[in-house]
Amino acid sequence: MQKIQPFSLFTEEDVYLFREGKHYRLYEKFGSHSAKVDGIEGIYFAVWAPNAVQVSVIGDFNNWHSEAHILFPRWDKSGIWEGFIPNLVWGTLYKYGIRTTKAELLEKSDPFGLSFEQNRQAASMVSTNWFEWKDTNWMANRFKKNTLKAPLSVYELHLGSWMRDLALPEVFLNYKEIAKKLIPYIKEMGFTHVEFMPVMEHPYEPSWGYQITGFFAANSRFGSPQDLMFLIDELHQNEIGVFLDWVPSHFPGDANGLHYFDGSFLYEHEDPRKGYHPEWNSHIFNYGRPEVKSFLISNALFWLDRYHADGLRVDAVTSMLHLDYAREQGQWEPNIFGGNVNLEAEEFLKDFNIAVYKEFPDVITIAEESSDFPNLTKPVHDGGVGFGMKWMMGWMHDTLKYFKQEINDRKYHHHKLTFASMYQFNENYMMPLSHDEVVHGKASMIYKMPGDEWQKFANLRALYVYMFTNPGAKLLFMGNEFGQTNEWNFAASLNWNLLEHPVHNGLQLLIKDLNKLYKTETALFENQFSQDGFEWVEANDEEKSTYVYLRKGNSEDDVLMMVLNLTSEVFDYKIGVDENTTWNVILNSDDKKYAGSGVEADLFLEENEEWMNRKNSISLKLPPLCGLVLKMKRKALPKKVASRVRKPAAVKPVKKITKKTDSISGEVVDITSALVEKQKPVRKATITKKPALKVPTKPRTLKSEPIAKPLTKAPALKNTIAVTSKLVEKNAATTSKNSSTAQNAKKKL
Repeated sequence: MQKIQPFSLFTEEDVYLFREGKHYRLYEKFGSHSAKVDGIEGIYFAVWAPNAVQVSVIGDFNNWHSEAHILFPRWDKSGIWEGFIPNLVWGTLYKYGIRTTKAELLEKSDPFGLSFEQNRQAASMVSTNWFEWKDTNWMANRFKKNTLKAPLSVYELHLGSWMRDLALPEVFLNYKEIAKKLIPYIKEMGFTHVEFMPVMEHPYEPSWGYQITGFFAANSRFGSPQDLMFLIDELHQNEIGVFLDWVPSHFPGDANGLHYFDGSFLYEHEDPRKGYHPEWNSHIFNYGRPEVKSFLISNALFWLDRYHADGLRVDAVTSMLHLDYAREQGQWEPNIFGGNVNLEAEEFLKDFNIAVYKEFPDVITIAEESSDFPNLTKPVHDGGVGFGMKWMMGWMHDTLKYFKQEINDRKYHHHKLTFASMYQFNENYMMPLSHDEVVHGKASMIYKMPGDEWQKFANLRALYVYMFTNPGAKLLFMGNEFGQTNEWNFAASLNWNLLEHPVHNGLQLLIKDLNKLYKTETALFENQFSQDGFEWVEANDEEKSTYVYLRKGNSEDDVLMMVLNLTSEVFDYKIGVDENTTWNVILNSDDKKYAGSGVEADLFLEENEEWMNRKNSISLKLPPLCGLVLKMKRKALPKKVASRVRKPAAVKPVKKITKKTDSISGEVVDITSALVEKQKPVRKATITKKPALKVPTKPRTLKSEPIAKPLTKAPALKNTIAVTSKLVEKNAATTSKNSSTAQNAKKKL
């Protein structure tokens, strides 16, 4: 057996930055790395365990013996243990055997491990992050995609339940198999980005990935690190961006994880009021400890660097920022100013955003934050926290609460859809309809809607029009796009067979068309984070539950109008518009191709009459429970026609005569005559006006044109299961059963 040898990848500067909380590339130093010492190849190991008495590398190469390969502590009291073991190869399983001051022997996975074995033992595996990337073009140009001036429509998914093999539903598709099915689907649907729920290693599947033990390791359930890189690389080559969920808010208490790592509270705060999460039975990072800050920010940069992620959605930011989160009075300690803000966490998040945007200015950081914590998306140098975007949780709650109301009661809740205007430009918002809204008994999106089946789908179609035409980026959880009937179940595939039903297929087609509209109509994205891009036309018609608003691009001629009728009635509706404009319906959610009733939104009258504080007006027939999108076009103004103006005639001077002989008397007469100018009078220019434009005497019918062909099938499956006419009822009956399973997930409500 080869003995361990002293060796180090750390410089004094590395150690200094680590201890200052400013080393953001720790993954290049800690963990296991290929090395060559004295001409012999092997593996270098390094781990931080400042309170340990002894640290050794144990594994299948030494029969897990804790005394065989003891690491060397650095002389600088940094708490770093390191050493080189000759002749070890890729694929070697290992852990750290840590002897505590209490003589305990703890077996810990490598905090910087790149890969883990696929069982509950959770040993780390000597691995590499090498991969031959082919996404050069995407990486060079993604600044054009990841900008507040571009459309951003995100499809959120859980890799383990988006789709499974129907022949073996208990078996996951691997990263490469997912790539073959996911990419064509995302391209056809028109989403700009995908967001993966956590892809980091986690032992407890019902946690959905949010209780991580391997922060630097790809989830081994779906394949190797290189397999995940392949998936991301293929997405990029197909012009699809990738956001990853990142969880710096807490970690589980698994014996092999970060908890009590060296026999002390190393990564977590020692005060349980700051270091223990009572709601999730997990542990909270010590954001004020410099080494922990270096660990976390290094982890964020690792996924952006080694996996080419285009952004990080930071989970549970509210719990990080508030000392009293999920705690009763007396269970938390105020900060030095007497408030409830976790000042150390706030400072950490600022440092995180500064580091990310310094190293990767073309990515986006997104905060999941549900309070009114101010200035989250303002730059740090302007007094903000520095995120690129923030989930608009208030909009989501108000919108869903409104659409759950019985149709006749909506007039009493009219403000739910207008209140967001009071704050929607205070931050850079992303509107989420995420996984959190279709679990724990909250019901699927389609079963949140009131009424019979037709009304449920009509309501949901109208909601999606409202969502996609409001200012801000969009996020839709998998299954929401076609009306998944069951609540989300992490242990089973989505029910793709629902697409055999016209109502589900029609809903999916609407999302496809809305994505296309969002990406092609500049009025919907050029000013999506600015008040300049939005204007209410009618926000107070609660009696008819009708809303009218405008979206505007940079050009004054680039205007769309949205009209929502959220009642089940069909009626004519007058709307004020600017003079010299015409309007054309370009999307109607009640169209038959979306499985709507097919009522055409006839624009049947234009009036030169002031209405809604605008000089002109139009009238529309509003279909029931629908959203309409109209596009403006300015009328060509009459050209001014002027008559030809004649030039003045040339002036012919008359000779000045001073003497003249009278023809009768013969006398010479003296004459003093002035110069006389003879010219024709000049006519004044006249303007010939065209006759006034006449108002049409008959209604004009403007039909919405198809934007895209309907999808005829779901992503390719290996087997086809017959769909019975009672499929929807069957799915509804199983909702309660699935929700009870989801309740066991150790995830925030």
